[in-house]
Amino acid sequence: MRVTQGTFSFLPDLTDEQIKAQVKYCLDHGWAVNIEFTDDPHPRNTYWEMWGLPMFDLKDPAGVMYALDECRKVYGKRAYIRLSAFDATEGWESLRLSFITDRPAEEPGFRLERQELEDRHIAYTTQPYATDRPEG
Repeated sequence: MRVTQGTFSFLPDLTDEQIKAQVKYCLDHGWAVNIEFTDDPHPRNTYWEMWGLPMFDLKDPAGVMYALDECRKVYGKRAYIRLSAFDATEGWESLRLSFITDRPAEEPGFRLERQELEDRHIAYTTQPYATDRPEG
């Protein structure tokens, strides 16, 4: 199962050149770029671990690509890595772009859990398989 979150999630994985072009687009618009990682990509898990600090003053995509490569060296084949761009412009002050750059070698996926409640109501939740066997 392929996790689909953020921009470009239904496309094949982006190459480094394509990632660099997206970073350049973000920096050209004055957005702060940051890199995050997690082993639990549950849709409600919006707060991933940050790799370093957000890069507010960068003008060259090479700095972001360097940080991404360093993050890959540590978490590359065992975690999801996401690149996000924050627009601090008054009135926006929110995320403008976010996409997964790297995925683990094996994506464990999710299980759908059904719960029957009173009055014939049914609730569904998703449970990540990764929490059944956390790394380490």
